[in-house]
Amino acid sequence: MQVKPKKFLGQHFLTDLDIASRIADTVDEVKDIPVLEVGPGMGVLTQFLMKKNRELKVVEIDRESVEFLNKNFTGLQGKIIEEDFLKMNLSNTFEGQQFVLTGNYPYNISSQIFFKMLEYKELIPCCTGMIQKEVAERMAAAPGSKAYGVLSILIQAWYDVEYLFTVDEHVFNPPPKVKSAVIRLKRNGMQNLGCDERLFRRIVKTVFTMRRKMMRNGMKQIVGADHPMLADPIFNKRPEQLSIQDFVELTNRVSDEHPS
Repeated sequence: MQVKPKKFLGQHFLTDLDIASRIADTVDEVKDIPVLEVGPGMGVLTQFLMKKNRELKVVEIDRESVEFLNKNFTGLQGKIIEEDFLKMNLSNTFEGQQFVLTGNYPYNISSQIFFKMLEYKELIPCCTGMIQKEVAERMAAAPGSKAYGVLSILIQAWYDVEYLFTVDEHVFNPPPKVKSAVIRLKRNGMQNLGCDERLFRRIVKTVFTMRRKMMRNGMKQIVGADHPMLADPIFNKRPEQLSIQDFVELTNRVSDEHPS
């Protein structure tokens, strides 16, 4: 029995065992805590994670894949969570214990997976796995680069991002139309951004909807078109020219000068 990849689930099954083994090894960065794999499919990555001698659970929404895993991986009995990862309460996954998140992530929800990770960042000291190369580049991008944007800022505020290696299209069934990349995120020392986090996210998301325009254009939606702070030269810059710290300071300034 083979599982048929389903386009609506964004499934591209990895077929290269060497790459699967290399992805599994990325979880070794943080030892002695459980591992949660998202979207195991037919278990090509799972088989190597099972050899790690640490607690493992997998989350799979595709019933056909769940049947395949139950039939072919007896060691996974009781460890398969048949749910939508994006709707899960991760606090209960390992009874409140920290864990490493990994997977060959479904490409149609990869960004949403990382936003979900951020909601549970205190439980997830390390996240690894394979995603579209373009998304990986955005996550790892530095200020001033074309790839730098909302994903870069919101993730790098809390995690150090490593772009580990690129994966070609031909090692998947079906082959995706884009190259893939394996990444590793490790929690940095940040415990508190030092600003209103909800306002911080709102500012970042708002100004990057007009990333090719000066900051002033996006900030008008936050503080109003006539606010005196918009005369500051920082608003002549484009969003990708600002660092995370610049956005933190800007958030505090808006909180002080334009209380909502």
